[in-house]
Amino acid sequence: MALLLLLQRRGKVTAAEVAEELEVSERTARRDLEALGMAGLPVYAVVGRNGGWRLAGGGRTDLSGLSEPEVRALFAVAGPDAAASQEVRAALRKLVRALPEPLRARAEAASRAVVVDPVGWGQSGAAASEPPLLGVVQAAVIDGVQLRLGYGDRQGAVTSRVVHPLGLAAKGARWYLVADTADGQRTFRVDRMRSAEPTGAPVVRPEGFELSTAWQAVTDTVEERRAPYRAVGRADPAVVPVLRFLLGTRLTLGGVLADGWVELEVREVHARAIAGRVAGLGDRVELFDEEVRRELAELGRQLVRRYG
Repeated sequence: MALLLLLQRRGKVTAAEVAEELEVSERTARRDLEALGMAGLPVYAVVGRNGGWRLAGGGRTDLSGLSEPEVRALFAVAGPDAAASQEVRAALRKLVRALPEPLRARAEAASRAVVVDPVGWGQSGAAASEPPLLGVVQAAVIDGVQLRLGYGDRQGAVTSRVVHPLGLAAKGARWYLVADTADGQRTFRVDRMRSAEPTGAPVVRPEGFELSTAWQAVTDTVEERRAPYRAVGRADPAVVPVLRFLLGTRLTLGGVLADGWVELEVREVHARAIAGRVAGLGDRVELFDEEVRRELAELGRQLVRRYG
């Protein structure tokens, strides 16, 4: 696909030019050019001093078959900041160089517009669902235009404000807009937006802004607020999968100890919440925090009174 688009854009290419643009060897470039012709596509070689490879008849059709919205969507979900494999990202880098100029800039912008964080807050997350205004917000991020938002808070009160959209994040089942405002950088849940109208004014992007870095700072801050209490300890490796299921991102594993158990740190709202999470694992987990230990001991006494 990238090779065909490159031929379309350049009109004529040499094997050396293909090799440089698409990060392959000249031998691979010649082989792939020949393979296109053998497959019945209108690609032919021109010999001589000004030779190269051409598309018959000028080849001005859109060989990708991609519309502009499709190009934006493709690069938004599998661009450099998304959770695509290295092979997919490498293929897209080659494809974007070969896209026609009007599509190329928007594809590159789309690849920087979204970060995918598949784990929900404090737990394993489902795939993100699509809020009604997601397409409008994504277009504003890619086009670099300010938005006038009608935004509802937790109590349902709606306020209006103008924001500078900087990027979108999909975390678990929710979408978030990272934006600059008159009060500094803020994060907005897309499903709470009641309206989103482009103003036409250009976004002023903070110098050095990186979406992945900004989103990591957001998640660190939120997780710290949601789970400020920490307790360290150790666990039998056999129950680590259960701990991961129970605690999600609030579990941090360390090294393996001399007895084969694993070091860990648990984060929750308070000590009682940590005790409640791990109590069902009995003596397969040991936490060292004194308050957590008191809560676990009290849970044990209650269970003995009830069932002993």
